Amino acid sequence: MNFFKALFGGREETSEEKKQEEQARNFDVLKYDGVKALHMNQWQQAIRCFVHALEIREDLECRDYLSQAFIQNNELLPAFEQLRKLAEAQPDNEEIYLRMAHVAFMMEDYGAMAHACENALLINKDDPRALYLYARACRGQGDRTNAVAMLTKAITLRENHGDAHLLRGEILLEVNDAEGAAQDADYLMEHDPENEDALLLKARVLEAQGMHDEAVGIYNKVIELNPFCIAAFKERGAIRLGLGDKRGAEEDMNAVLELNPVQNEGTGKEDIQQKTEDAYRNINPFGL
Repeated sequence: MNFFKALFGGREETSEEKKQEEQARNFDVLKYDGVKALHMNQWQQAIRCFVHALEIREDLECRDYLSQAFIQNNELLPAFEQLRKLAEAQPDNEEIYLRMAHVAFMMEDYGAMAHACENALLINKDDPRALYLYARACRGQGDRTNAVAMLTKAITLRENHGDAHLLRGEILLEVNDAEGAAQDADYLMEHDPENEDALLLKARVLEAQGMHDEAVGIYNKVIELNPFCIAAFKERGAIRLGLGDKRGAEEDMNAVLELNPVQNEGTGKEDIQQKTEDAYRNINPFGL
């Protein structure tokens, strides 16, 4: 046999070549099994497969899958680290930085989130998605001025950016600009009148403008659409108490206690009025 291989130019595989072929097969199997586990929501199994595959050789697609598995398994810091390695390999890929920003937001690491957004904007300065995420990072760092500026630019680039309108309206309310917030609330109500977040913003704007009955009417609509909206019951109860409707306020607080029994464990009927008054003082941000 060796004679014929020598005669016709053939040769036996070396042990190193056999090892490389085996590693290649193992890599393919591990990557395939990892993707299969990922699709079956078996996050830990997927992580194990991708980690072992990457020990055999570097593969950006495999690392991308690994970051997704970490995110799904709520291992955010390892996910962020995988995305950082992807960004090092592909520094002009904006999508990686946007994903880093999302993960940093979930970690409440607003500095890392802002840095990721800055890198994304260096690649595409007019991307409304990056501007919106940057605004969330600014808000998380207490920089409302820049947050509003980023959101305004995002809306200029894409007027129908509902999330940007909502966030800007919320921030403007935080800085007591009810008139500015009203514009965003009205836009949202015009384009998505049954959206719960839009309705809550509108109710809060009306309350800030001293239109208490109108605010209660909007809260009524929120509760009609979603009978489990704790925020609507809390905030409507605060307004009712301020208007002297103690029975209505107590009804709303009872609803809050029923919807969130764990947080309010140990609260008896005799505590309802006190809880209602606390809600009025602490939840209502507008000083009715």
